[in-house]
Amino acid sequence: MKTQLTLCTAALALMAACADSGANYQPILDGTPTAAYRSDLAACQRLARNQNQFDEDTMTSTAIGAGLGAALGEADSGDALGGAIAGALAGGVSSAVDASEKREAIVIQCLRGRGHRVVG
Repeated sequence: MKTQLTLCTAALALMAACADSGANYQPILDGTPTAAYRSDLAACQRLARNQNQFDEDTMTSTAIGAGLGAALGEADSGDALGGAIAGALAGGVSSAVDASEKREAIVIQCLRGRGHRVVG
């Protein structure tokens, strides 16, 4: 039980740390940054960070993963708690990575929209 709680706590800490990683993305530019680049980058990162629906999606995926994992764990080995933790980790981590990628794409598209030559 203590091991499962430790794993769950570590996974939640990891997901929380990854929450803003896409919004903090530093893109690669084709050429020299313009004078407005730093302020535009900060504004675009702020825009990406404020997309709270991605966090809600991550929580939903975590809850769904926990429910499915509990059901499968109980059916397979009688260990609903272990299955719930494994399912929550799988659903939460997968969704956190997806949210990070979406935030990174927002930063890139926002900068391109402001006239910066972002290549990646």
